Amino acid sequence: MIDGIYTLANDVVYDQLVALLNSIEANAGRNIPVCVIPYNEQLDKVKAEIATRENVTLFADYDSIARWENFCSRIWKAHPRALKLWQEYGLPDNFRIERHRKLCCLDGPFDKFIFFDGDTLLMRPLDDVYQKLDAYDWVTNDYQYKSDLNYIFNWSEEKIESTLQLKNVSSQIFCSGWFAAKKGVFADATLAKLLEALEAGEADVLAWADSDQTVLNYLVLRSGISYYNYAYHGQGTGCHWSSQFNVVDNILYDQGEPITYLHYMSVAASDFTRLCSGEEVDIPYRDVFLHYRYLKSPETRPKSFQRPSFILRWQRTTTDFCKQKIANIKLNYRNFRNSLT
Repeated sequence: MIDGIYTLANDVVYDQLVALLNSIEANAGRNIPVCVIPYNEQLDKVKAEIATRENVTLFADYDSIARWENFCSRIWKAHPRALKLWQEYGLPDNFRIERHRKLCCLDGPFDKFIFFDGDTLLMRPLDDVYQKLDAYDWVTNDYQYKSDLNYIFNWSEEKIESTLQLKNVSSQIFCSGWFAAKKGVFADATLAKLLEALEAGEADVLAWADSDQTVLNYLVLRSGISYYNYAYHGQGTGCHWSSQFNVVDNILYDQGEPITYLHYMSVAASDFTRLCSGEEVDIPYRDVFLHYRYLKSPETRPKSFQRPSFILRWQRTTTDFCKQKIANIKLNYRNFRNSLT
């Protein structure tokens, strides 16, 4: 049995990828192989970095990539509201289809694996997680279940539970940025049945703006595979950057326990790129991130950080404001459309 770690990356998240790989090497407690799934073909920096690491490989099974992109494309083509809304917003029919490549984990070289989003940092050994996979098919450790169900499934809870044939769905949803599972956990026959159900109308429960996360939740919960969430069972620590953690020797602690991973979800990749270019950028636990980013090359760490010019800051603020306004319009429009159904 081979244990391993997957992540999804390209050159856009290069600095975050380096930090993640260094945190795994420093904190995993043993030598765990890592496989980087390509988000797209923008990989010059990623390939150069992988070439320097004996224990890291690039996922190269393009039949698997094509398989999952086709599988998920069929799901979204069966979603009538998603297609219509994407078209209204000028988005492609296969909006963010690359994010679904994380499903390639199910075809890769590791018998048991843990998937880390590229914007994460490992804080402690993972042996207990791999052991948990002896009893469960799918393992998570997050507090998504405390959030709005509509971030994952976009219908009334009654209809969602009827579709998934599952009670208390709100308590079982999870974030797709970190999870553990086993190779081939979904049998081909199971996937065929799920795709048939989705194309027959069940795709309509998926949250149209949530991409891979809603698909993963559907596959896990609808298939009925065994599932465990550390956080829901009171055995997890915090993981989101907005939490207040204690920092000791670049390890984050939650109520005296080292957290499993830090997730920089929703912090723009460009913020990390600018920070590593020597620009003054306010990122939560910035010194911790910089420690892992430059752990193997401390001589290249910026010695000081400069604030951008007023004009550049104004341009960025204006751009961010416009992006946020567009996001709010989309969210309000989605909520309005939902109120009509």
